[in-house]
Amino acid sequence: MRTKSDDLAILLAVVDTGGFSAAAESLDIQVARVSRAVSKVESQLGVTILNRTTRRIELTDEGRQFIDSVRVGLMQLQQAEEDIISRGELPKGRLRVDAASPFVFHQLVPLVQSFNRAYPDIELEITSNEGIVDLLEKKTDLAIRIGTLSDSTLHARSLGRSPLYIVASPEYISKRGLPTKTSDLAQHNLIGFVAPKILNDWPLKGFTQLDALMSSSNGETIRQIVLAGNGIACLSGFMVNKDIAEGRLISLLESEKISHPRREQVNAVYYKTSSVAKRISAFIDFIKPKLTL
Repeated sequence: MRTKSDDLAILLAVVDTGGFSAAAESLDIQVARVSRAVSKVESQLGVTILNRTTRRIELTDEGRQFIDSVRVGLMQLQQAEEDIISRGELPKGRLRVDAASPFVFHQLVPLVQSFNRAYPDIELEITSNEGIVDLLEKKTDLAIRIGTLSDSTLHARSLGRSPLYIVASPEYISKRGLPTKTSDLAQHNLIGFVAPKILNDWPLKGFTQLDALMSSSNGETIRQIVLAGNGIACLSGFMVNKDIAEGRLISLLESEKISHPRREQVNAVYYKTSSVAKRISAFIDFIKPKLTL
């Protein structure tokens, strides 16, 4: 093996942070050390990995392929080390979990305290992204994704199914009336998502296209808009089950509803070669029976 893992880790930091100075800061080392490590790797391999300009760095085609393999290789080395160190012990170390903010607010936050008690040596780091993130690029160990999965390189564990609900507040219904069939929605204020378009595909007989009065990129924002009496929206059960049960929202058009598997599946996804497999399994096994989807 011509290159050393320390140098490869530094190279990876440069790619992920976007520059030599940023990598040095994130690793708490000198910029000169970063520059030497990258030059050394390129020299040993006889290939240019990074194109440098005064403003930015870019991966070459060869570099892009190499970096993908380096990520996997370093993760496997980390896994081997952790397996030997943690044998017979409770999982420990950092676990980086990503999910859309509504799922974080309504499903994960209520479980954080009890998870910490069960696994005190796992350092939980939760991020929120409304779109699909690249797990490797964002250094994410585990992501919760709603809907059909398309990336075959990911391992998925089903967390269940979260039905969709057409909802409005009692205040809105008292002012605008109760829709009893899908066509009645044309007379109402409808709230939708900016993107992706599938989130505006409502599970109703005869529903064709959403004509939204207002829209947002964030499901929790839409929930708050609806709770404030501004209109009707289609939201996942994991967000509104409690609102419906406690009377803050009304579930509409139940007789018109149809199944929408592309939007209702909830999965935990991660790379099969993940170096934090024990922490991932511990997290999934802990939250799955406690979720209120």
